[in-house]
Amino acid sequence: GTRNATVPVDVSAEEVAGHHPDGSSAVLGSDDRGTAVAAMAIAFTRFVQWRTDISGVIGIGGGGGTSIITSGMRTLPLGLPKIMVSTLASGDTAPYVDVSDIVMMPSVTDMAGLNRLSRVVLHNAAQAIAAMAAKPAPPPDGKPSIGLTMFGVTTPCVTSIAEQLRSTYDCMVFHATGTGGRSMEKLADSGLLSGVIDITTTEVCDLLFGGVLPATEDRFGAIARTKLPYVGSVGALDMVNFWAPSTIPERFSERLFYEHNPNVTLMRTTPDESRKIGEWIGARLSLCEGPVRFLIPEKGVSALDIEGSAFFDPEADAALFEAIERTIMPHNTRRVIRLPLHINDPEFAKAAVAAFLDIARQ
Repeated sequence: GTRNATVPVDVSAEEVAGHHPDGSSAVLGSDDRGTAVAAMAIAFTRFVQWRTDISGVIGIGGGGGTSIITSGMRTLPLGLPKIMVSTLASGDTAPYVDVSDIVMMPSVTDMAGLNRLSRVVLHNAAQAIAAMAAKPAPPPDGKPSIGLTMFGVTTPCVTSIAEQLRSTYDCMVFHATGTGGRSMEKLADSGLLSGVIDITTTEVCDLLFGGVLPATEDRFGAIARTKLPYVGSVGALDMVNFWAPSTIPERFSERLFYEHNPNVTLMRTTPDESRKIGEWIGARLSLCEGPVRFLIPEKGVSALDIEGSAFFDPEADAALFEAIERTIMPHNTRRVIRLPLHINDPEFAKAAVAAFLDIARQ
C-alpha cells in the first residue's frame, strides 16, 4: 500500500492505524517497513473486530499487504466471506490461512498497476466476494453441532460415536493433524459448537517432542474459555509423527518406529514421554470449569497399541494414565473414568457417547 490515497476512500489508512494500542504513530511513524507492516497488522485486526457491519472482506496485496490483511481476516468468524488476492497465493499459504476459511486467489501478475490480466483477476475476485456476501449460506438444519477428533488409528471409535449421535447432532470430524485440532477449537471459540468429543489428542505428542503435526500451546484453551461439554481421551498418544525416515532427527535414531506410509513415519512414545504428555494434558484440563469427562481405555490407545501390534507397551500406557489421573485436579465437574477396554472396542465408543449425553443434558 501507499501512504497517500489516489482515489477517494471511506476509511483512510490513518483511521485504521489509529486502532493500534499505541496509536497511529506506531504504524505511520516508523521508517522501518517490517516494523510498520507488523504494527499495521495489529491495527487492522483490531479495526475489523471493532466493526459490526462487515458482510465480507476482500484484500489485494503482495507480501506486506497479504500479511496485514490476512491477520485481520483470521480473527473473523468462520463462514464470513474472505478473499485474498495475493502474489503469494500459489506458494505455502499456511501462515496466512492457518485454520480460517480464507480463499487465496493468485494475482498471477504483480500489484504494480493494472494490465489486461490483472483486470480480469480482480474482476473475478470482486464478483466472487459480492456473490458470497449477497447470497449467504442457508442456516443449518437446527441440529446442534459437536466437534470430534480422529486419526486413522482411532477411526473405528470415532466413526461409531458419530453414527450413534448423528440423528441428534451435526457431527463435525476433524483429522488430528495439528490444524484439525486448531480448527475444531476455533469453531468452539466462535460459538459454533455445542460440545466436543476429543477422542484423539495425539497432537500434544508432536507439540512436546518435535513432531510434524503439533498442537499449539493453546490446545484445550477453547474448552476452558467456552465451558462446553467435553469428553476427551488418549487416542494416538502412543505416537509422534514425522515425515519420511530420512527427515527424522538424528537424536531419535535408536527409537521404535512404524512406517505408516512412505511419507509418514510414527515414533512410539516412551514411558517418560508418556508421563510428560499426561501431565501436560492434565494441567490444561484442570483449567476447564465446564463439564469434563476424560476416558482412559486401559487396553490400548490406538490400533497399533494392542497386544501383538507394533506399539503395544503397557508400561508407557500406565505412565500416561497415572499422570493424567494425578494431574487433573479434582472438581465436581471433572471426572477421569478408567475402562477395561481398548479404544477401538465398540463398548468404549458406547461409553463415550453415554458420557457425552450425560453432561450435555446438564
